[in-house]
Amino acid sequence: MTSPSENINLYGLDNYFKTFLDLYNDNKMPNKILLSGKKGIGKSTLAYHFINYILSANEDNKYDVDKFIINKDNRSYKLLKNNSHPNIYLIDIVDEKKSIDIGQIREMIIYSNKSSFNDKPRFILIDNIEKLNKNSVNALLKIVEEPNKNIFFILIYNNEKKILPTLKSRCITFNINLSFNESIYISNLILDKNVFELINYDLISYYNTPGEIINLINFANEKKINLK
Repeated sequence: MTSPSENINLYGLDNYFKTFLDLYNDNKMPNKILLSGKKGIGKSTLAYHFINYILSANEDNKYDVDKFIINKDNRSYKLLKNNSHPNIYLIDIVDEKKSIDIGQIREMIIYSNKSSFNDKPRFILIDNIEKLNKNSVNALLKIVEEPNKNIFFILIYNNEKKILPTLKSRCITFNINLSFNESIYISNLILDKNVFELINYDLISYYNTPGEIINLINFANEKKINLK
């Protein structure tokens, strides 16, 4: 499955996207956002699309807000793909570790305290915040309490896990939800085929998000398992 940062299409979450745009354009966008929802529902993809819309606004091939599509040729997308965009700082769990450690948060704090390279907003995106350990959370609390000017924190959270209420209380939470039918519809769009041709109905009812469904199909294809 394509990583969220490379998903150029946004499916099924356009109402959330429009809400963010309205808040931002009215100068009412919270600078500490918590995106909460089940794993695989599209929270990270939503965040990347919103960030690209903001940062590519004055670039060639800017974000297509009518079709909810990131143009692969815009500068911000290319820089993000190379992990070299000066206005985006990403934190996620490192493959060989079980948690996001305090060293990752300290490096982010150093970044946030540096002067900006331009007058565009800066975004700090932290995925899987339920993987923050206690020391990491305490360090993060200090910086999100009073973030530097023009910095937005977007924290992404699998709501089937637990996070410290002290962190949650400092953010504005957006609960991202999809119905079963919406998840099927989005999965069909991504795969360009009907998932019920690939998966038994009784089996698919255990998988509630497009990410889960597509990962299941990819796993089955890799292991040559017939899901029917």
